[in-house]
Amino acid sequence: MFLLRTRAACAAIALSTLFVTACSATGTDRDDPEDTASPATAGPDASGAPANVRRPSPDAVFDYQLGGAYPPAGKVRAVSRDREAKPADGLYNICYVNAFQTQPGEAVGWWKKHHPDLLLKNDDGHLIVDKDWDEPLLDISTPAKREALMNIVGPWIDGCAAAHYDAVEPDNLDSYERSDGKLTSQHATAFAQLLAARAHKRNLAIAQKNTTALLPQHARIGFDFAVVEECGRYKECPEFSHAYDARVFDIEYGKKDFTAACQAWGKELSITLRDREVSPAGKRGYVYESC
Repeated sequence: MFLLRTRAACAAIALSTLFVTACSATGTDRDDPEDTASPATAGPDASGAPANVRRPSPDAVFDYQLGGAYPPAGKVRAVSRDREAKPADGLYNICYVNAFQTQPGEAVGWWKKHHPDLLLKNDDGHLIVDKDWDEPLLDISTPAKREALMNIVGPWIDGCAAAHYDAVEPDNLDSYERSDGKLTSQHATAFAQLLAARAHKRNLAIAQKNTTALLPQHARIGFDFAVVEECGRYKECPEFSHAYDARVFDIEYGKKDFTAACQAWGKELSITLRDREVSPAGKRGYVYESC
């Protein structure tokens, strides 16, 4: 199943900053500066997480800020932001990285110019594109190409660590489902293992983003928790909760889905309602609730 992935602001990243790998060390945008608890648990345990990796607490109130950073509400204890943004001071910070596809727009031109061999193509030599987001897929089909991609994506993860994020969220794990048969779940698993190893080397936890089909591989890959979209709507919350001992951040985009998810899973999982554009607070269309 293809799940909605909302990354409106990511498309606006300028080409000149496409491969900047580090942000400022900390942010100072808390609404409640006196309450700076950053709930997390350290490994190792049954999850296999390294001892130097801090996983989020199962009950941490979450905010999904990919559309632009803003001061989180006082009750928020964990936040996900684009890798270009500063982490929020005192919270558990998750760094968003588009790891399996390019960004749209000018970024595509950069890839075509500098790494055309790392863009996935069909038999006619045309790019295979995620049409919902106008994002060409990256070619993770061979060990050599995966290693070459790590020379690009790896420094992004390093930048998240340098900016003092706690974890990384690599998006588009499910891109193989949109690859016209050129990629397989085994390719995705192999590349995800490289991403997890790089994150753990930099003392970062790593989240599985969506993709129930790869849940049976989560321990082998090295994922530490999950960030999922609409697991309530698609009735997938039990699977993610079981795999990650309730260390799951779920984002719902429909009020009815959010209400139902809160009733069924609000005491176990961290469930958030956001507008589909994940707009910053104060902007038109902004929606945020948690249960």
